[in-house]
Amino acid sequence: MKININENFARLQKKYLFSEIHDRVDKFKASGTGNRIISLGIGDVTLPLSHTVADEMARTAKNMSRAEGFRGYGDTAGDPILREAIKKLYLSRGVSLDSNEIFINDGSKSDIGNINDVLGDNDTLIFDPVYPVYFDSSIISGRRVHLVLANRENNFLPLPDDIPKSVSDKALVIYICSPNNPTGAVFSKAMLQKWVDFALKSGSLIIFDGAYESYIAEAHLPHSIFEIEGAKECAIEMCSFSKSAGFTGVRCGWTAIARENPIKPLWERRQSTKFNGASYISQRGALAALSPEGASGCALNVAYYMENAQIIAEALTKKGIFFTGGKNAPYIWMQCPCGMSSWGFFDTLLNKAQIVGTPGVGFGNGGEGYFRLTAFNSRENILEAIQRLNTVL
Repeated sequence: MKININENFARLQKKYLFSEIHDRVDKFKASGTGNRIISLGIGDVTLPLSHTVADEMARTAKNMSRAEGFRGYGDTAGDPILREAIKKLYLSRGVSLDSNEIFINDGSKSDIGNINDVLGDNDTLIFDPVYPVYFDSSIISGRRVHLVLANRENNFLPLPDDIPKSVSDKALVIYICSPNNPTGAVFSKAMLQKWVDFALKSGSLIIFDGAYESYIAEAHLPHSIFEIEGAKECAIEMCSFSKSAGFTGVRCGWTAIARENPIKPLWERRQSTKFNGASYISQRGALAALSPEGASGCALNVAYYMENAQIIAEALTKKGIFFTGGKNAPYIWMQCPCGMSSWGFFDTLLNKAQIVGTPGVGFGNGGEGYFRLTAFNSRENILEAIQRLNTVL
């Protein structure tokens, strides 16, 4: 084959983080030793969909078998009723958006990667450690990526003063995730205001990932970047039903771009060219998740996971191990004991306790020496995992 390929793929690590974890676990299983494996690694929900959501999707699918209920191509930007419901969700948080500033997608991960389609040759700023898709999608698009360290000294919440001096005066594409994956740290309004002020002054763009906003328990913490003054001019927000409503397998989310942001018409054009809209059945499920009954069911699942997180947090506290998260996020970001490396601790947990977590270094070099545990599992598995963990720590 003589066609040219995107050589930026050669700049990526050979394996995606979770593929490497999967391979190591499979190798251990093949050895036939140890107990049943408990996974606290991949951040996938485990509780079933609420009955309100599942029933609505079933009704919608059944209606599609009748001429009067069949639906073909829909609005590329999403079902108008769902967009209106999300508009009301924002309004409940004191944020005013029009429904035509909301774009439904098949999960926020897609849009996080696809947003590069409408961006030019910009320098990109990403926290280290970080959710891999920000870095990988930027590299694939040929961007110059600069890292700002998120560490114990800045409470894993970097601010503009932490930006490398070499790019501190440039217009940047800045990725911010709050509550953060993997560290569980959450920005205050005052902290986000500093980032928005920097973006406005420098002409930068903030891409704000709010996938875990439903896990925020403290009332003073912001759920949306648009709660911050000036953010509509310089920020794009991407949200998901995956972790709030259990849609990791259903796939539905949204991107919000205010009319004040010059990216909005470009994104509209991009979507109409390369996207035919999210599944109508998924969108009806999302609409049900936002109903009073559906929201109540989703909140119960979130509370269940956060109780799991509290159990893990209490166990680590008793052992005197430093960690963040577990309070406003379903992740525990713990320091590896005895100065162990991230992958060293991974192998120790797998071989001695048959627990799978996520090595911090997999989220970037800044994560070396740390380890992520997820609260997405059954209560029984969490309690058993704590018993096993106590034999290792």
